[in-house]
Amino acid sequence: MIPVTKPFLPEKQVFENYIDQIWERNWLTNDGPLVRMFEDRVKAYLDIENFLFVANGTLALQMAIKALGLHGEIITTPFSYVATTSSIVWENCKPVFADIDEHTLNINPINIEAAISPHTVAILATHCFGNACDIHAIENIAQRHGLKVIYDAAHCFGTRFEGKCIFRYGDMSATSFHATKLMHTVEGGGVISNDAQIIERVALMRNFGHSGSTTYEGVGINAKNSEIHAAIGLCVLDSIDFILDRRRLQSEYYDNALEKVSVRKQSITTGCEHNYAYYPIIFEDQASCNRAKENLERRGVFARRYFSPSLSQLEYVTQVEMPVCDSVCGRILCLPLYHDLTEQDQDLIANVLMSV
Repeated sequence: MIPVTKPFLPEKQVFENYIDQIWERNWLTNDGPLVRMFEDRVKAYLDIENFLFVANGTLALQMAIKALGLHGEIITTPFSYVATTSSIVWENCKPVFADIDEHTLNINPINIEAAISPHTVAILATHCFGNACDIHAIENIAQRHGLKVIYDAAHCFGTRFEGKCIFRYGDMSATSFHATKLMHTVEGGGVISNDAQIIERVALMRNFGHSGSTTYEGVGINAKNSEIHAAIGLCVLDSIDFILDRRRLQSEYYDNALEKVSVRKQSITTGCEHNYAYYPIIFEDQASCNRAKENLERRGVFARRYFSPSLSQLEYVTQVEMPVCDSVCGRILCLPLYHDLTEQDQDLIANVLMSV
């Protein structure tokens, strides 16, 4: 079987060395030394000033909305994982969808502008598959209309835009360290902002609002992460350059192997050095996409329909048609991509796709 992804697992002995330290200290959670070490090493690796390790990427999004004090309509993409929309709804805001660009697969700034109303308070945009949004256009819109910008950067560890870590853009970014991500902590997420005061606010939020052992500032939640998750993160971080390089080489191999297949790739935004986190292909029509998926599965290959259906069709939102997104949702497959996927595996996948 060839799955769509496979978590990178570090050498067991390296992980066990951290576990021995945890046992010696008997400190499992509550801002432990490995959590702090992980935060420091992530900041150093990505060249960012403010980063908090939290329980998962969904809570990261929810706390970003809460930390910015948002109430009202948030313009967002219909082409993302469900957590992007559900975080908005969970925080009692209203998602307003703006259709995507058919080439980059990111939210289209022209459609953002058209969706703005007197009730709009923010833009929540996803850097889809690690590909940077049209950051300059979004920032321009936000400044002209007095809106906050949150980026769902769940796919983006290692992505850079115009020479800087992509987490540096917007008022806040939220990322994921779920096991399916190329940089993972089994379960986990991160909150990033250039504004240290916002990060201080989130630091209080993630630990029930504790400002002292018996004092509180504001409403908090339990969004902490553990020493064991941080240990995994430290181990994976040791190998992140290898992981990123493998993804790049495998993506380039797919590029060559699929030259004669009638599919197109996502266009990478100008100025973006993306991280090759996914390998999406878009078919000419839905029937071809369905046949390809079925043929691959018959050979034990499991591609995924990231993302389908359009979030604008969820039962708990105001359902609207998003012509570009709806079309892409019916024609896209993400092919298997992970650290030990072999060229033989990729050749098998390419041969199946050429027969569609």
